[in-house]
Amino acid sequence: MTPLWLTRIVPDPRSREARRDFRNAVELHRRVMTLFPDGLGDQARRQLGILFRAEETTAGTYLLLQSRTRPDLDKLPSEYGHGDSRPLTPLLDALRPGLPIRYRIDASAIRKPRKTTQELYGLKPIVALTGPAAEDWWQRQAEKSGLKLDSVHATRLEAAGGVKGKQRIHNHRTRFEGNALVDDPHLLRQCVEEGIGRGKAYGCGLLSIAPARPTV
Repeated sequence: MTPLWLTRIVPDPRSREARRDFRNAVELHRRVMTLFPDGLGDQARRQLGILFRAEETTAGTYLLLQSRTRPDLDKLPSEYGHGDSRPLTPLLDALRPGLPIRYRIDASAIRKPRKTTQELYGLKPIVALTGPAAEDWWQRQAEKSGLKLDSVHATRLEAAGGVKGKQRIHNHRTRFEGNALVDDPHLLRQCVEEGIGRGKAYGCGLLSIAPARPTV
């Protein structure tokens, strides 16, 4: 099977370029794409399986980047920060039915009302879901992704976006995390590799999983 890589990039807070990138999902997308070969056409991100998510912790901000090709971190500006890559394939190879895992995903939970419903209620073509509606959306997505959820903790995040040419990118985001059991390892592996939902080019859809620690 095609190998999968997980890369962690820790920006230097003194780097102006890094600060700019992490404030804007479009700029962060551009930065990520510079770490991979050129000339792959309009579907380069999909072809390379590139997904990413910015994480903010008490220790600082960092970027999680998943891809089918190992990124060339030497292409980062000299004072941008540092990073390291490790293969994700062994984790995916170890998946089996009933395996308890922890999961996290920043997803764009939405629904697309039918045209008649839009006109009747004055709705937009894309409606962002929040609260219980967003959790219901994730429950459905998880089941279709080979997971049986044990717990869900949902946190509304700032929208991911920026300006791309004359187009304004705006993806509503909710972070879903918790515990689950593996139901279908093959399906789960596919969803980890391909991502879930919309906005994958701009920091949404990366499903991170890890074996759950046993409770005492």
